[in-house]
Amino acid sequence: MEFPHLPVMAAEVLEFLVARTDGAFVDCTLGAGGHAYQILNNAPAGKLLGIDADPHALDVAREILRPFAERTRLVHGNFAELDSIAAEAGFTRADGVLFDLGFSSLQLDEAARGFSFTHDGPLDMRLDPGSLTTARHVIAGATERELAGIIAEYGEERRAFPIARAIIAARDRGELETTKDLARAVVSTKPQKRQKTLARVFQSIRICVNEELSNLARGLARAVDLLAPGGRIAVISYHSLEDRMTKRYFRDCADPCTCPPRLPECVCGLRPTLKLVTKRIVTPRPVEVARNPRARSAKLRVAERLATEEGS
Repeated sequence: MEFPHLPVMAAEVLEFLVARTDGAFVDCTLGAGGHAYQILNNAPAGKLLGIDADPHALDVAREILRPFAERTRLVHGNFAELDSIAAEAGFTRADGVLFDLGFSSLQLDEAARGFSFTHDGPLDMRLDPGSLTTARHVIAGATERELAGIIAEYGEERRAFPIARAIIAARDRGELETTKDLARAVVSTKPQKRQKTLARVFQSIRICVNEELSNLARGLARAVDLLAPGGRIAVISYHSLEDRMTKRYFRDCADPCTCPPRLPECVCGLRPTLKLVTKRIVTPRPVEVARNPRARSAKLRVAERLATEEGS
């Protein structure tokens, strides 16, 4: 099967996630359906719920997953609402939940979506074309200080203030209409590492437009609630903000105790809900990066749901 978007670390996802051939799985970021295809192909009695905010991606995935149509349910939505989406789809428990974060090659390569600084397109950057806020709205409504804060926090860019100043100046002159205009304003500040700086700025605005970090926090919590005992959650992230949030959430679920270290035993009553399957991040093998350079920044973390005292 040829996929329009190569699934990153597909072998590792199968190894960690597909323990049951009759399991119930949720792909929270379906994309073109590459991971979902591999999961269903390796779980011949399993079923899968696929969620994506992009209706075009769902159309592509629907064709890719046609051989498994009777075992799939595809839903347009945001994984932040995983609890209600799963309930409506009849998935009361999951044996595996996957998040492959960021955006796909399908979106990056389509200039009209506005994700790329190498293609000229509108200042859009919406993962869900039906949502109201675009990159144009974010830039149009921001002060220099607010925009610098977005670039510094979500792009982890040290030169956020001069970059924000250049963007706001171009906006106020009426010279900020497209992604090329945005890239030109960033480059006018003469960054030492041009490509990396452009990537950080575009990333920061995209994260703000789509509220990606707040949605991830909600999605992780709902995914853990959905997991059956022994079920696993796998998260593939592509930048440090997503990875740190995932690492922190997994750690807090695996060790939630808030008691002072001096106490001889736990009295807070908080019990672990997860155990860490991957103690450290898993990264793509060199052969995969050579085949798919966009996989080079991927980081995979996996955790397993523990049974509660009530047996759920």
